[in-house]
Amino acid sequence: MRVVAPFTRGYWPTELPSDGDYHMGALMADTLALHQHLDGGDDAILIGHDWGAWTTNAIAALPSSPFAAHISLSLPPVRAIDRAVHGLRRQLVMSAIQLRMSWYILFFQTPALPQRVLHHVIPKLWQDWSPASADVSTGVTDALSALPTTAHRAAAIAYYRSMFRPSRPAQTYADLHRYRFNLPAVPILALHGEQDGAMQVGYTLNLTDALPAGSRLEIIEDAGHFLQLDQPAAVCGSILKYLGEVHATDTQAEAQPG
Repeated sequence: MRVVAPFTRGYWPTELPSDGDYHMGALMADTLALHQHLDGGDDAILIGHDWGAWTTNAIAALPSSPFAAHISLSLPPVRAIDRAVHGLRRQLVMSAIQLRMSWYILFFQTPALPQRVLHHVIPKLWQDWSPASADVSTGVTDALSALPTTAHRAAAIAYYRSMFRPSRPAQTYADLHRYRFNLPAVPILALHGEQDGAMQVGYTLNLTDALPAGSRLEIIEDAGHFLQLDQPAAVCGSILKYLGEVHATDTQAEAQPG
């Protein structure tokens, strides 16, 4: 297999986009353009984490995604979370907890200051999002290396501002952008860390009931938000198992007389 792990727009060494657009439609367009540019073919697999997961979920909602499989880490499809049944009391309690956990999203909406202090915020977020015993130093160093200037840090914060402010993407991305909250149209694999400090694992309860048939959800034990770093072997095993199931299903379908 060939593996491509791009730095999304605004993160060094990827250049700052000339259009300054950080809406989900732009992230989707970049991913689709990369697939086409590299001649990904119809057997390509899309795996995304956090904002990459949101991009993956949105592309899985397209009527004709070019990817053979879609795998989402640490951020299940938002519409599926909304449709999963949690009970009113449980939902209210979880919402209060999540609001406290998501303080940084509100902070990032304020002008100017967030990008100037982001290098202080990132270490706290990594620690909060990870198991207490996790060594987050490498992750923090890598994150800060990808945000070497105030302009790069402003770009990272622009992801949150573009999603949660009433703004519109450039017309180039508008058609894709409207799928950002849609349910996937095809099965997906959703992985979530048992100790995720960014989004409560409780939001995955009943999640598969709201996803297309054939979707899978797996909770990775002893892992936080960066489950691929906390438990790489477990994450890799879950992905390979799922892809084996997808391949077996496709092979059986092809074997059926037409």
